[in-house]
Amino acid sequence: MKNLFQNAYHRRRVLVTGHTGFKGSWLSFWLSQMGADVYGYSLAPETRPNHFSLLNPGDETPETDIRDIRQVIDCFQSFQPEIVFHLAAQSLVRRSYREPLDTFAANVMGTANILEACRLTKSVRAVVIVTSDKCYQNNEWEWGYRESDPMGGHDPYSASKGCAELVTAAFRNSFFSTGTGHPALMATARAGNVIGGGDWAEDRLIPDVARAFNKKETMKIRNPHGLRPWQHVLEPLSGYLMLGQRLIEGDRGLADAWNFGPSEEDTLPVITLLKRLKTHWSDLDFDVDQQPDQPHEAGLLRLDSSKARRKLGWQPVWNCDQALERTAAWYQAFYNQATILTGADLAAYIESARSKGLPWAQ
Repeated sequence: MKNLFQNAYHRRRVLVTGHTGFKGSWLSFWLSQMGADVYGYSLAPETRPNHFSLLNPGDETPETDIRDIRQVIDCFQSFQPEIVFHLAAQSLVRRSYREPLDTFAANVMGTANILEACRLTKSVRAVVIVTSDKCYQNNEWEWGYRESDPMGGHDPYSASKGCAELVTAAFRNSFFSTGTGHPALMATARAGNVIGGGDWAEDRLIPDVARAFNKKETMKIRNPHGLRPWQHVLEPLSGYLMLGQRLIEGDRGLADAWNFGPSEEDTLPVITLLKRLKTHWSDLDFDVDQQPDQPHEAGLLRLDSSKARRKLGWQPVWNCDQALERTAAWYQAFYNQATILTGADLAAYIESARSKGLPWAQ
């Protein structure tokens, strides 16, 4: 596996913020399998169970907070990372209504702290800042948002991610562009709604399904007609890793913003997604429970990933049905056999990418 991505990560010092979260734990696992020296920087996992602990990473990493600038800088100076993937965030829309200041503190100032630490650490060569598809000013358009579309956000979470994009652009232009003296190249990455095994976060669709299944309850759907771009968690991670590879190789033209979303046919209403999931998870039971006093949630959101396809050569590997099949199997194996399929899913994903002839998997 070390030869993936042109051997870019083998024996590299890679710092991953948010490594105890859903996407961060999958990314850290993949990097470790490629032989990277991974240092995780994160708060403790919020849920039990959680994917990070189930992976049994071995050595305990200290609980750390991106809102503490001194702690962030000390970590960078000690570890001297070559590549940084920043995923740590308050990542829940509904929580952002309850905790707006904490959301802005983590997602805006936390990102600024990571960027400042990168600026002060000359070992850093590549930085990928992960934000969200919700960073865009969402006008509920039928077509997908492109990287050049304006930032925005109706709710605190979405606005904080738009702000994180602007903060990153300001740091890149001021401290990391040609002539500024710092060798690092910096990009941002925006993905669709990710699914896959190991997510137990509050107020997210698949974790709600898993909890209802475990308790033998009927799941309540609050926004059945919301249209979202669905993809397996490994899809955007392959994009982040492609981006990191090209940045560490010195491709300045890629120090920019990037969308990593699914094909247009995999942008589906919530109710349709659940009906398809039920074909792989027959015990799933759900019902619509729309309430008039719910916080605002976007009705329509699409991403245009043509830039990543054209300039990076990135493309999805699994369609939505394949992602749902893998996700259902992961949770069923966990609840019925007390085992996890993370390694098997990663191996299958890489093999599928190889069969499609994708360069990163060869």
